[in-house]
Amino acid sequence: MNEKKKMAEVVDLLKKKYPAAECSLEYSGEPWRLLVMGRLSAQCTDARVNIVCRELFDVFPTARALADGDIEEIERIVRPCGLFHTKAADIKAECAKLCDEYGGVLPDKMEELLGFPGVGRKIANLLLGDIYHKPAIVADTHCIRICGRLGFYPEGQKDPTKVEKALVAITEPKEQSDLCHRLVLFGREICTARAPRCKECPLSHICTKNHEKI
Repeated sequence: MNEKKKMAEVVDLLKKKYPAAECSLEYSGEPWRLLVMGRLSAQCTDARVNIVCRELFDVFPTARALADGDIEEIERIVRPCGLFHTKAADIKAECAKLCDEYGGVLPDKMEELLGFPGVGRKIANLLLGDIYHKPAIVADTHCIRICGRLGFYPEGQKDPTKVEKALVAITEPKEQSDLCHRLVLFGREICTARAPRCKECPLSHICTKNHEKI
């Protein structure tokens, strides 16, 4: 089976298991909130980000409010997300940039998104896929781990940009964003980092890692 056909089967099987491909970050459909939450999610669970942002968005209900907000208050709220000095400075600065340079409208180009403080390709792809429904591979830890185990690239490959490019080449553009959301769900439930549940896995018959265990 060639790589494109194998990926198409992965996409189909994960669609059946997780019909609703939804972002784990609860941003209420507001682009600026996803921008902020994406930055806070670095080295932090989505569940914790969701909890923290309930207070953050209550205290700062708009991008303008966060841009003008007191940095010490922002730091206090986001502290549970870790790296709170850097993250607080970044989300304040990115909201200021969004409001002052883009009139509050999130740009839909990768190059422009990468110009926002703290935004790398992973967050930019999340924004492009979820907000603008563009083809986008979010190479997070679940995506990298699972697709490496499935044999789409060497399992030791940890470079997110190389993983992104490898998966873009074999995944139908219209499926890319939703696939990544499904991989997160699959990575939490079945293909976990420490103890993958291979006997319950709907992809076991095409998984290189599982074949190694047989």
